[in-house]
Amino acid sequence: QVQLVESGGRLVQAGESLRLSCAASASAHETNAMGWYRQASGKQREAVASIMSGGYKTYADSVKGRFTISRDNAKNTVYLQMNSLKPEETATYYCNADVGGWNYWGRGTQVTVSS
Repeated sequence: QVQLVESGGRLVQAGESLRLSCAASASAHETNAMGWYRQASGKQREAVASIMSGGYKTYADSVKGRFTISRDNAKNTVYLQMNSLKPEETATYYCNADVGGWNYWGRGTQVTVSS
């Protein structure tokens, strides 16, 4: 069983930056892709950003230019640098990983952006 542990969520003001981290208990060579999703209250979970083992990255249109996903293979940790945060981005942010073809989720970290 792979464990994903997120951290970094907190209350910030609109326009501020925040960096989320997610450490996976699996080794990097077993991990095909890692990514971030978010779910606001009363809404469906949505993809935010992902990074493949080879470094290819994808972003939701709404975060392009403001968010950056990165990965430290030595630590098998994925990061999400979020700049210019908006109140509507208040949500629980979840880490996701594809390890050996199996999909795993973290428990989430709360990001609250006040206006």
